[in-house]
Amino acid sequence: MTETFTLTIAALHERVDAIFLKAGLNALQASALARVIVAGERDACKSHGIYRIEGALRTVKAGKVKPDAIPSLDLNEGSAIVKVNAGGGFANPAFEVGVPALAARARQFGLAALVINDCTHFSALWPEVEAVTEEGLAALVMCPSYATVAPTGGTKPLLGTNPFAFGWPRKGSTPYVFDFATSVAARGEVELHRRAGKQLPEGWAIDVDGELTTDPEAALAGAMLPFGGHKGSAIGTMIELLAGIMIGDLTSPEVLDYLGTTTLAPMHGELIIALSPEAFSAGRRGDPFARAEALFGSIIGQGARLPSMRRFLAREKSEAQGIALTTAEMEQLDRLLEKGLDAVA
Repeated sequence: MTETFTLTIAALHERVDAIFLKAGLNALQASALARVIVAGERDACKSHGIYRIEGALRTVKAGKVKPDAIPSLDLNEGSAIVKVNAGGGFANPAFEVGVPALAARARQFGLAALVINDCTHFSALWPEVEAVTEEGLAALVMCPSYATVAPTGGTKPLLGTNPFAFGWPRKGSTPYVFDFATSVAARGEVELHRRAGKQLPEGWAIDVDGELTTDPEAALAGAMLPFGGHKGSAIGTMIELLAGIMIGDLTSPEVLDYLGTTTLAPMHGELIIALSPEAFSAGRRGDPFARAEALFGSIIGQGARLPSMRRFLAREKSEAQGIALTTAEMEQLDRLLEKGLDAVA
């Protein structure tokens, strides 16, 4: 039986933060990255938890992200568009710098957009969605990645996994949130299957010859597939257009050309849209939040579940009992803290 160790959320954050500081990140970058990684572990999303630390450190060591970057906020007075240049740093601290202005503009105009440029992204989008819903606003968040997904009918990587997330605020309850890759699964899930020596489910990926495969090694060398066939392919393309081309940042093929590898975290842009339910529904019937609750109640009443309910239950457990890590995971954290960038190739 595998031995486990239990850490409080605060203790794990302190440890992950220390790892990033040891690797040369400034306090702003380190703390923001630690928050999103610990959130992954807290919510039992292992593919976006401490597993992601090594990839972030490899990207720093390769010189493809600036560990001491200070995001620059452009308020663009009078506009519903707020911009943050991440300065070549990670997306998470840039988002944290921009979200207060985004929320203020969304309340002022009814909707607003936060554009993050020149950032390296490696984490889930739901922590950012939740930060917007905490402001009482609905949110759409999207970004490209690097070319690892073949368009429907294609045989080679072209699109990114291109995550897309949405959140709706709920008074006195956890928000309605979904966050999914527009590929069949997140690329991190393929890597976790490879590490565990497990085969992939049918329909996740193709090999370098364009043939379906369940071998994670062959999938990583070939391409993943979009979810829902042509529907996922179309949404993935939309994200390339809106969160790449429209905001003047890199598309997934351009990211891969820049990095030359998929072993590093991708550098591109990100688009966050915040909407005020009160502003949009003004003058119309009913309270939008009460009407939403009626809809959610009907969904649950049929025996279905709302997305992210599993995450929120896991979060509740972690907050009460702490986060359980295996011996191997604890040893990994110890090694990364001891050696810093020397711990990664």
